[in-house]
Amino acid sequence: MKNIFSQIAAIAATSAAFSVAVATANNPAQAIELNFNWQGDAGYSAIGSFSYDETTAPTIISEAGPGATNFLQSLNVSFLNPSKNLLGTYNTVTGGVSESDFFKFNFDTSTQTLFGPFDIAGGKAVIGEYFLQGTVGDSLFLRQYIGQDKPDITLDQNSGSIQVSKVPEPASMLGLLAFAALGLGSSVKKKQASC
Repeated sequence: MKNIFSQIAAIAATSAAFSVAVATANNPAQAIELNFNWQGDAGYSAIGSFSYDETTAPTIISEAGPGATNFLQSLNVSFLNPSKNLLGTYNTVTGGVSESDFFKFNFDTSTQTLFGPFDIAGGKAVIGEYFLQGTVGDSLFLRQYIGQDKPDITLDQNSGSIQVSKVPEPASMLGLLAFAALGLGSSVKKKQASC
């Protein structure tokens, strides 16, 4: 019995040390990553993620337009049709720079909720590009740009609902994997002992 507790302690300690090393190497600026998803009334959807440095970000993050962002480090989104086929993927913000002329983003870091004017994805007026725009809590529209002097096509919309969830930290995931491996190893040993 002592042997198994020693093994658990050794695995937990190794896991914790490895997790801290990986987290420190991958997140020196204390970046936090969040996922978001949007579901339209007609079955279209959007899934994506964004990140910012939680040690320097204010309570309210507001970003707009092209160029260097104030606090967002990244933001990407993919759009899916009702059959869950990919329509397009866009990196609206990469390395702290927005590529969209129409970008609008407002986020409350204390409640981890999006709010207000919202416009992500396309933004370069390229025929065929998709974008999600509107006002969070009022109405959000998935649209496709079809050309200058032509109205955008509205593919779907909803009442402005969009969900945000925190991405699990690498240290947490590695810890879970370590305990899963321990459980698997224990099961194999028990099976071998019973044979």
